Amino acid sequence: MNPPKISESEWSVMELLWERSPLTASEVARALLETTGWAENTVRTLLTRLLEKGVLKVSAGSPRLFSPAVSRTDCVQAESSSFMARFFQGATQPLLVHFARNARLSPEEIAELKRVLDESIESQNPN
Repeated sequence: MNPPKISESEWSVMELLWERSPLTASEVARALLETTGWAENTVRTLLTRLLEKGVLKVSAGSPRLFSPAVSRTDCVQAESSSFMARFFQGATQPLLVHFARNARLSPEEIAELKRVLDESIESQNPN
């Protein structure tokens, strides 16, 4: 199953729960209050949406504890594929060229990118 699309606000909730879970709705609201200013009712609405989308699970009993039902890696992969399809018609090369030309990469990041590309080439040509 591909993870469903989640909004930017929902990502904030998920990032917290991927980092530390399980948490109650009140704990999620307290943890996000400083960075978002959201009221607890707003957080509860986001938690409900995420439950309906199947990306969160909740424990039975009281208090209800929320935790991710999908991994961050799976959600990032789904979002990346969606982004690439929308803006680059699914083509990887124009995406990579765009970011390589427009991102301010450190020498370490450039070296890592080269290493990943070299590994990709080697895996396609196992001589």
